[in-house]
Amino acid sequence: MPPFLRLLRPHQWVKNGFVAAPLFFTPEAVTSDGLATVALGIVAFSAVSSAVYVLNDTVDRDADRMHPEKRKRPIASGQITVPVALMLMVALALIGFVLGFMLPWPFGAVLAVYAAMNVAYSFKLKQMAILDVMVIALGFVLRVEAGAALIDVAPSVWILICTGLLALFIALAKRRDDLVRALDQAHRSSLAGYTLPFIDTALTAVLGGLLVSYLIYCTDPAVQQKLGSTQLYLTAPFVIAGILRYLQIAIVEQRSGNPTMIAITDRFLITAVAGWLAVFAVLIYG
Repeated sequence: MPPFLRLLRPHQWVKNGFVAAPLFFTPEAVTSDGLATVALGIVAFSAVSSAVYVLNDTVDRDADRMHPEKRKRPIASGQITVPVALMLMVALALIGFVLGFMLPWPFGAVLAVYAAMNVAYSFKLKQMAILDVMVIALGFVLRVEAGAALIDVAPSVWILICTGLLALFIALAKRRDDLVRALDQAHRSSLAGYTLPFIDTALTAVLGGLLVSYLIYCTDPAVQQKLGSTQLYLTAPFVIAGILRYLQIAIVEQRSGNPTMIAITDRFLITAVAGWLAVFAVLIYG
């Protein structure tokens, strides 16, 4: 892709699909207006998240030059200058916030919190072990909260917990990849707070919490009543298979450094997600 397009990291926009999660789990809100509102919300989130990526690449340009893959990024490689990158960042932020506050105001408020948190992450929080991965996880929770604000519903507590634990699991796997690649504090100072035994123990704990939380969600009478099905547990095998596959990628294949590219290229994961969506759709829309 051209340098300017790579700088926006369009493949990362798939993460903003979490904004649509509350709509998917609220069948009565799936109308033309609901779909249009959520689509605009995803566009706004994508613009702001790309602005954050530009800021992060600008701040990290020196450290990225020491990374085997990140050194190819447009700013680190010198393909795009810092002043030009910052002008693009401002333009993207303006587009995202103008659109975001044209939508229901709670969505704009969540978008602002997401942006502020990521600015803090770019300058400070990513340097602090444990906090760095927790901020990443919170970003996904905020996406779900933003999607709920768009259609004026309260997201299930269990969905928020599962989303946060899933994102935390992926973030920890990414840190594991940094350690496997023998990257040190010169690249990311928070790595001083991690070791492979610690990461593997944390992955086990988070994974256990995630699976238990998801099973509770599927068997919660209130959730079953809301979604109109007592057979939500049928989606669990797809979740278990997907998580185990990602764990295999992280520990056996040792290539969990780019979660988004894995999610959109690994056939096993794509099949697991598609199966999960299909079974859920049949259960709550059939």
